[in-house]
Formats: sequence, structure tokens, C-alpha cells
Amino acid sequence: MKGVILAAGQGKRMRPLTDHAPKPLLKLKGHPLLEYILAGMREAGADDFLMVVNYLAERIEEHFGGGSRWGVRIAYVRQDDRPGTGGAVLYAEDFVGKQPFMKSFGDILTDFSHYRLLAETFAQDPCDALLGLNWQADPSAGSAIYREGSRIVRIIEKPPPGTSTSHWNNAGVSIYRPSLFQGVRNTGLSARGEYEITQAYQTMIDMGLDVRGLELHGFWSDAGTPAILEGLEKECPLVL
Repeated sequence: MKGVILAAGQGKRMRPLTDHAPKPLLKLKGHPLLEYILAGMREAGADDFLMVVNYLAERIEEHFGGGSRWGVRIAYVRQDDRPGTGGAVLYAEDFVGKQPFMKSFGDILTDFSHYRLLAETFAQDPCDALLGLNWQADPSAGSAIYREGSRIVRIIEKPPPGTSTSHWNNAGVSIYRPSLFQGVRNTGLSARGEYEITQAYQTMIDMGLDVRGLELHGFWSDAGTPAILEGLEKECPLVL
């Protein structure tokens, strides 16, 4: 299986830690965040990776090289002219071809078993998109997911605090068919001038494509701020 990791962002909320280092290379228990993501996806069967990079990209490319140290293949592409998370995914279109692929953001940490669960669930019953979901008391910082059974019917990006009637959030780890790319293109640019992957999911739903959610129970965390990263040094159960 192919894996795509989105690691192009500047990590503005992580400043000053990201003034001289890309966020995915920030250390957690002595290892860069990206190593945990790579290890989890590898355990799920991914062995051929594309990293979408931009900010201090050479640092990531120098650290991981061709991937042989981790028993995988890694290629890189610079996100220069397709802004946003959806734009980053579009860079993977030639890389994945007609194959399903697993995607993760470069600052999401989750139990390694979650990657396997996503891969096994997708293999048993493929769909256009299978999004990992994690429970949040209030998903206002992420994306509130509304479902009918396993099928996602509505996604609200960053709902105002206290307004969401769903506690399930887009966990940032997913598996797709290449139909995702058409969803991104049909969505177009947002008001911010970016291709937004969350809006693309809603477009796919509106197109009648099969977008599902899979509940992930157990450890999950973003690594979005210095305070979160500091807390993870004591609380993160992941071991490399």
C-alpha cells in the first residue's frame, strides 16, 4: 500500500520551536514526530511513501533520505503552487495512480493499531474515503463529523465552540480511492484561496460517493503547540 504524509506547513503555532526546524522533525522522546507516523503506517502495510514538503523541506529530505533505514521507499514533492491541505493531496495523484492510499497529516500521533484497523476495515469493504474519527468533548478546533451508520453525511470545519451536536472529529488519518482527487478539484478554492480537504469530503458526499467514518478508540493527539508537545513527553504511550 502507498502512503502519503502531508508535511509542508510552517508550524506557526509551534513557534519559536519551528523558527529553525520543520514541525514534523520536532523531537518527541528523542525521535522526530514523522518517525512515529511512518512507523504506524508501515505496520499497516504501507511501504512506498510520498512526503509532501515545503517549509525547510531539505531538513526532512536529509533526515529520511530514500527511506532504507526504515525499510520503506520515500519520495518527496514540494508544495509550491497548490495551497491548502487539499492542494497538498493533489500532488500525490501521479504517485498513487489508480491505487488506494493511506494519508496522514505530519503532526498527528495515534496508536499504531489505528493504522492497522483502518487498513483492515478498508480491505474488507472498500469505499471512496474512510476517515479515522476520534472522540472530542467539543470538536470546535477540528472537524465535526455527522454520520448515518458508518456513512458520513455532513462535515463542519471548526464549528463555533459549544454548537456541535457530534463529538466525533476528523482524526487526520484516512484511506482513499483516487476519487478523492476529483472531489478536491470539484470543490475549488475556498474563501482563503486554498484547496480545503475538509470541503472536498463534503463535495464527495454531495457527489454521491461513499465516504465513511471509523471510530478510533485509544491514544490520539495532535502536536500543534509547544505546550501539547511538552505534555506528550510525559503522556505519549508510543514507543519506537
